[in-house]
Amino acid sequence: MSDRKVLFKYCPMCRHRLKWVRVSGNRRLKCLKCGWVHYQNPLPAVVCLAENKKGQILIVKRGVMPHKGRWALPGGFIELQETPEQACLRELKEETGAEGKIIKTIGDYIQDSKTYGPILVIGYEVKLSRERLVPGDDAKEVRFVAKEELPNIPFSSHRRIIADGYSNRSNRKVK
Repeated sequence: MSDRKVLFKYCPMCRHRLKWVRVSGNRRLKCLKCGWVHYQNPLPAVVCLAENKKGQILIVKRGVMPHKGRWALPGGFIELQETPEQACLRELKEETGAEGKIIKTIGDYIQDSKTYGPILVIGYEVKLSRERLVPGDDAKEVRFVAKEELPNIPFSSHRRIIADGYSNRSNRKVK
């Protein structure tokens, strides 16, 4: 069982008290009257790995918690009725002003967060079509930096996306 906070004491469907029981091999809160189960699923998020024409990586200085003031790849949560690909390009534009096209999926990762619990992070490689950078939305600053000069990035999923994105370069097909 995750150490996430319990969000429910009572069933949101019938208002009866929930009990801890085993459901599908995991310990979960369940209403023994109506059968409602509280599944604690990861939140879906996207991150983009994008470079300029010089091969420098696009990074943002976060303007919000967690890790406010630290550098990270552009990204964020997927909104309702939005595909992961749409979310990736939306977050890219909102945080950096840049626009692009998704080249490929780099991978998917689980990132634990004290604030949000487990997050399912989908990493994409993006070819930029517009490199004019303007920090916006959740970003205080935005810039390109050489891979060798990357600052410490606090999110393990972002570090893995960079590592996996560069390790797969021999297989990369730029469209």
